[in-house]
Amino acid sequence: MDRFDAMQAFARVVEAGSFTKAAETLHMSKTTVTQLVQQLEARLRVKLLNRTTRKVNVTADGAIFYERVISLLADLDDAETALSGASALPRGRLRVDVPSPLARLILIPALPDFHRRYPDIQIDMGVSDRIVDIIDENVDCVVRGGELLDQSLIARRVADLQLGVFAAPSYLARAGTPTHPLQLEDSDHRVVAFLWARTGRPVPYALHNASQRLLIKGQHVLAVDDGNAYLAAGLAGMGVLWLPRYMSDAHVARGELLPLFEDWQLEPMPLYVAYPPNRHVSLKLRVFIDWIIELMVQHAPIIARRDY
Repeated sequence: MDRFDAMQAFARVVEAGSFTKAAETLHMSKTTVTQLVQQLEARLRVKLLNRTTRKVNVTADGAIFYERVISLLADLDDAETALSGASALPRGRLRVDVPSPLARLILIPALPDFHRRYPDIQIDMGVSDRIVDIIDENVDCVVRGGELLDQSLIARRVADLQLGVFAAPSYLARAGTPTHPLQLEDSDHRVVAFLWARTGRPVPYALHNASQRLLIKGQHVLAVDDGNAYLAAGLAGMGVLWLPRYMSDAHVARGELLPLFEDWQLEPMPLYVAYPPNRHVSLKLRVFIDWIIELMVQHAPIIARRDY
């Protein structure tokens, strides 16, 4: 029995709550994972898991052992990078999930620089706007906009996304240019709605000026759940958009989008990196988070909070 493989298999079963899911994320067969855990239990002479036909639960002894195992695995991962000057760079596979527009416009164009610094880190990047179960899907971290509802995660705010309201010239030529946000609630105008993964439905946007604070939802004929599709719909003239500046700037410069309500302000959207609380932050994850922070300072630096 390879004790490293056995401990890794045990940790993944605990995190996934299933031998089948653990096997999928480890790219092993279910039989292999089962045998590794059984061999580990035999070696320790302790029952680590309670198995039923429907689920797997960790025992009291297994829970104590799990905490030691994840710390040990992380320490081993870091120790491999500290043996010599050549191997001092972080290495290994890093699984992340990021919003699709952020990946397309900011992260992926900057990745060559990251890999020049850290050539031994392999990034498996999920690109989506869906809710990701970090534990179940064995993801090291996610990058997400908006306030995080899962309070069990450790979250680090890395940016504040400045928002604006925009529309394509083709839409404004057809529907007219609204001069006040409340006009978006009229039957003459439409917005492109974004279906937030947390709720599955659009949410209103808060705008304010010196004398008013409004929540605007608007009416829509199209709702999407992907940031790139949302932008494409606005460029096609399907309705008014609420966009982070990093998504809108290039299109405004080319005249493909026009800003609206420039005397109104929107609350900035916080951007977070989140990761599980029960995992030691490995060196490769630390340098990735530091790189994200460094990158976002150029595009959407954190601003001081104030009451809106």
